[in-house]
Amino acid sequence: MHGVPENIAFLATDVGRLFRKRFDVVSRQLGITGPQWRVLAAVNRTPGINQGGLAGWLEVEAITVGRMIDRLEKLGMVERRADPADRRAWRIYLTPAADPLIAQLHEFGRGVFDEALDGLSSAEHAQLQALLQRVRANLIDDGPAKGKTVDG
Repeated sequence: MHGVPENIAFLATDVGRLFRKRFDVVSRQLGITGPQWRVLAAVNRTPGINQGGLAGWLEVEAITVGRMIDRLEKLGMVERRADPADRRAWRIYLTPAADPLIAQLHEFGRGVFDEALDGLSSAEHAQLQALLQRVRANLIDDGPAKGKTVDG
């Protein structure tokens, strides 16, 4: 790849993959899987999220999320509550039993982030975060780039 700049999409995807891989390793130390960690993190971030929203956030099928929720429910970490707006849907909440695990996940997560950001100054970290937020904001709209057509 001499002289060819690295594609930012591939780089971002690779960084995301490496984060997931590291979180998977760390989560096993706590007795859960990486995907279960992501479910718990999403429910912690958005209490009362429904299965469809959770599936979208995790980029998996609703049935896959349903199975993950089933396992976490059996572990006593989450509970389903009826959705008052849609009697066919369930809202997902953490239980008090999940609190110690969430605290551990946060601690382990900080360690992973510290490792990933090793060697970056505070200013570089802030700049990286700001730039990634701008890139994300640019891509939030799933349509073609503003003012551009699909064919050119």
